[in-house]
Amino acid sequence: MTEIQIGGRPVGPAYKPFIIAEMSGNHNQSLERALQIVDAAAAAGADAIKLQTYTADTITMDTGYVIREEGQSLWEGKSLYKLYQEAYTPWEWHAQIFDHARKLGLLAFSSPFDETAVDFLETLDVPAYKIASFENTHHPLLRKVAATGKPIIVSTGVATLAEIDEAVRVLRAAGCRELVLLKCTSTYPATPVTTNLRTIPVLAETFNCPIGLSDHTMGIGVSVASVALGGCLIEKHFTLSRADGGVDSAFSMEPAEMTALVVETERAHQAMGTVQLCVQAVEEKSRIYKRSIYVAKPVKAGEELTTENLRIIRPGDGLEPRYWEKVLGRRAACDLTPGTPLTWDQL
Repeated sequence: MTEIQIGGRPVGPAYKPFIIAEMSGNHNQSLERALQIVDAAAAAGADAIKLQTYTADTITMDTGYVIREEGQSLWEGKSLYKLYQEAYTPWEWHAQIFDHARKLGLLAFSSPFDETAVDFLETLDVPAYKIASFENTHHPLLRKVAATGKPIIVSTGVATLAEIDEAVRVLRAAGCRELVLLKCTSTYPATPVTTNLRTIPVLAETFNCPIGLSDHTMGIGVSVASVALGGCLIEKHFTLSRADGGVDSAFSMEPAEMTALVVETERAHQAMGTVQLCVQAVEEKSRIYKRSIYVAKPVKAGEELTTENLRIIRPGDGLEPRYWEKVLGRRAACDLTPGTPLTWDQL
């Protein structure tokens, strides 16, 4: 299974990278802003916009749990329950956001975080599902999503190889036939040093499916590099402006960066090409600019050819430089003038 279809669009190593703009909580609880994010994603050339479908109550309980990561989290000191209250996308917005995206030519789908979210998203006829890293061991959710028969994208962050293998087995046993795994480092933001892109071809070989990248690093360099290792789908958090704030804004991509991501990942894909160990047809006209042996000073018929009266220069319409030693010491068959490309019949 080297390729799949998402909403009629092919995804796999043979095609330009499929780019997902993840809205997450960057709407800052404004539907108007959410629709503007969709506009910006479409203008930047993304293939899809993605939401997250949960409420604070479907993802956790108000137990008083507070995030404590010794200064390593953007959400340090926040109540987990209140964070999700702040970040969630109201379910009543989904239909309008999805409809707006479709009108702009964007595919639109979501990450469900429990079984009720899957039932809800099915009413909206989403073309695919995304499983977040923190849900990749939630086997009941995996089975629920697989039962829809739709393509499934799974982030592999915070998971061991055994856990990834279990998730894939559960999905396939429950009916999943089109699967993409995403290499993911679940820190926010992530760093290039902890991204470990060399994992991509290993995942592809191990699980026989397309592999992509859920990229939480800043900039586009890591995503572009993933394409060279076979990454065929890239997901990036997306906002109108990091300066506007919001729960995910600090590690989200702005519109100009998304445009650059779309352009440069496609260039990277085009540049992969095939193994090429010969002169290409497009290069043939440039061979003239290689060096060749030229007459540098006047030479009389019968005169010896030396390093004084010959030079190796551009263009390449004389004898190739590899004949230099064979030419030196030979005698001219005729008078030669400076600027003449040397040929065998002149010796």
